[in-house]
Amino acid sequence: MMPGRVFAVFGLLAALTSPFPVQASAPDKNVDLLAVAADIVRQGDSAMTRYEPAKGMDTADVFSDLYFDVFEDSGMEAVIGLNDPGAKSELESLFSSVIGLASRARPHAEVSKAWEKLRSRIGSVALSVAGKESEGFWSTLLQSFLILLREGFEAILVITALITYLKRQGEDDKLPYIYHGAGWAVAASVLTAILLSVVLEVSGSVQEALEGVTMLIAAVVLFYVSYWLISKREAARWQAYIRTKMNKALSHGSTLALGFAAFLAVYREGAETVLFYQAMAGQANGEYGAIAIGFVLALLGLGSVYWLMRAASFRLPIGLFFTLTAGLLYYLAISFAGNGVLELQAANWVGITPIGWVPRIPWLGLYPSMETVLAQLVLLLPLPVALGRWAWQRRHHISVAEKIPS
Repeated sequence: MMPGRVFAVFGLLAALTSPFPVQASAPDKNVDLLAVAADIVRQGDSAMTRYEPAKGMDTADVFSDLYFDVFEDSGMEAVIGLNDPGAKSELESLFSSVIGLASRARPHAEVSKAWEKLRSRIGSVALSVAGKESEGFWSTLLQSFLILLREGFEAILVITALITYLKRQGEDDKLPYIYHGAGWAVAASVLTAILLSVVLEVSGSVQEALEGVTMLIAAVVLFYVSYWLISKREAARWQAYIRTKMNKALSHGSTLALGFAAFLAVYREGAETVLFYQAMAGQANGEYGAIAIGFVLALLGLGSVYWLMRAASFRLPIGLFFTLTAGLLYYLAISFAGNGVLELQAANWVGITPIGWVPRIPWLGLYPSMETVLAQLVLLLPLPVALGRWAWQRRHHISVAEKIPS
């Protein structure tokens, strides 16, 4: 049975549609995506005709203003984020490429090529998203369903993996750390959204920075937890054989890390999810029932993911379970690192050094800039060392392990 506490934690997200005011950049139903895209193209073309490498910073400032004052403040970014988060991240990266090249006084042809990519893509994305937008009960229901399912999927994967790990270790008494971490994250998400939209009325750059910092912290914590879990893989058989309290119990620090990982998994997208539902409520034309039904269906969908993952995890051999769980968390850490730096670049907190030959893969957090790639390499460099250590330990202990009763 799915723990009532896990369901209750995600059930608290029903409060996300509470009617406190929406931030200024929240999507408005009257946003004309094609008109905003045309305005960006017009101003971008004008800036490129005046571009000179010696005055590259002036052009970089123009495109930075286009990002915050037009793309974001018009509501275009939020509307695209509601419908296609991958396209939103891609456009952020394309803006960053133009700004980075211009600020580094690159040749006109190089900056112009980056602008043409952004110019073409922003038009096609606007056309695609505008084509999806249609008022009505079923359209609103589907959008509500997809928002929570999309934003909650990674969180439920992490929480399920952590809960299943503790249960397989016989550490059920530590489960409240996971429940409390997720529950406090929901509360923190609602509070953050209120502060951003009601109290602080902060600029878009500050919101981008907050999301970027949260992603980077999450990347570090998930990186730590993934390596900690993989270290337990070879210890699992020993723990099954040596059932002493000291060998079995988790340290206090490790338990807190698991709870913090659950907190960050929920909080990372929580505040944005709150603002998405606020925005939907503001443009639903009274279709609040459709929002509620979509929300409940998504909640049931997340519950199904929990059931399936937990059932599959308990059928896996313990060593394979540790490996897959650690791999999932490691992948998320890599993705968060790249996306976190991208958000900080959008906020002008981190510089932009474009790398033309690197592909743009939003789901992997991979973007063609030196800063995003370096952030991911920092987490990837220990991998060969860890694999080598695991191979050595496996070979070293294999003769001893064969003597342990099964």
